[in-house]
Amino acid sequence: MQKQAPCHLLLASSSPYRKELLSRLGIPFETASPDIDETPLDDETAAQTSLRLAQAKANALANRFPQHLVIGSDQVALLDGVQLGKPGTHERAVQQLQQMRGRTIEFHTALCLLNAATDHAQTVVDITRVTMRDYTDAEIERYLNLEKPYDCAGSAKTEGLGITLIAAIENRDPTAIIGLPLIELVTMLKNEGIPLP
Repeated sequence: MQKQAPCHLLLASSSPYRKELLSRLGIPFETASPDIDETPLDDETAAQTSLRLAQAKANALANRFPQHLVIGSDQVALLDGVQLGKPGTHERAVQQLQQMRGRTIEFHTALCLLNAATDHAQTVVDITRVTMRDYTDAEIERYLNLEKPYDCAGSAKTEGLGITLIAAIENRDPTAIIGLPLIELVTMLKNEGIPLP
């Protein structure tokens, strides 16, 4: 017998990018900030970090929303085996973009859909490879002053002007690079009995 799916959907994020992505599905949802420590652990891979944090975000809100399907997602950028976080400042964004110039970066975007009523979780990690152009320092400054992407891992918004810094994107799900893999999420929601479209 199929379990009754909760009738409420919660996005465990304060990200306007993830909120915009989820709204594309045309189903009602709520949002709440999970407020967790996002510091990577020692000897943790990018995939492990992103998955752990996606699960932690969903779990952090499960008690407050016990009848919800809770969506947790996290993204980690990886260059030469080193994780790149959100720059936070203009200076750090300049450094990140200089490091990434002409290089290929892997973005590990993890997704967790937690049924808080049954404690059943579905998880996946999507990998997107982004090759950057050989842009100049002046182009970096112009871009950062226009878009101020200080809250984005890798310091560039592909859905905005950041696309001007990119030479190529290789991925399975174009929404994953923005922060929420909708193709996988639709499958997970259907598994929970949510009708889509």
